[in-house]
Amino acid sequence: MGKNAFEQARAEALEQLCAALDLPEPDDEQMERLADFFNEAGMLRHTPRSGYAFLGSGAENVAEHSFRTAVMGYALARLAGADPARTTLLCLFHDLHEARTGDFNYVNHRYDSCRARDALDDAVRGTGLEDDMTSFWTEWTESRSPEAALAHDADQLDLIFNLKAELDKGNAFALEWLESAVRRLTTPQARLAAAAALRADHNRWWYGRVEKSWWIHRK
Repeated sequence: MGKNAFEQARAEALEQLCAALDLPEPDDEQMERLADFFNEAGMLRHTPRSGYAFLGSGAENVAEHSFRTAVMGYALARLAGADPARTTLLCLFHDLHEARTGDFNYVNHRYDSCRARDALDDAVRGTGLEDDMTSFWTEWTESRSPEAALAHDADQLDLIFNLKAELDKGNAFALEWLESAVRRLTTPQARLAAAAALRADHNRWWYGRVEKSWWIHRK
């Protein structure tokens, strides 16, 4: 089956499926743009965080980073008495533009520039999310609100926890990165979390809090 024949057959099969499921046909451009936007956000699962190439160990994608950053931001905001929802949203969307630009690590930023705002504007144009995303972007980049400060610290904390795990696994170079990352923190809540991270085995949450005999006898 040629490409055109396959595409036609696929389109017919999808239309039949939509009809069988009684799905409505999108009646405006906004829903089509949202479908594109959701696919674009999924690209973050396939966008690697590029700095680990310099560290020599460890790996994650931008979606993984954004998820834990959002979790950390929520917790830090609760501790600080800030707006947890706003902080979480700032964390969740802070790297959305990287679906188009890729991840710019610190070395990249020293020698090159990234049109992050242009990428974000193109990503959300026509989705109905423009005002929200512009607001998030402005608050993140200006970093004047308590929520923005906490979100930036959550961004660093995710890196700090990853670096501590790499150090535990034997990458001594991670210790130098840890010092720089911790020095970037600006809020007392994040500094306390970093102190806890540096003093904890990264496996303690599942292995260190159960009697060692359980792993032998499983009783």
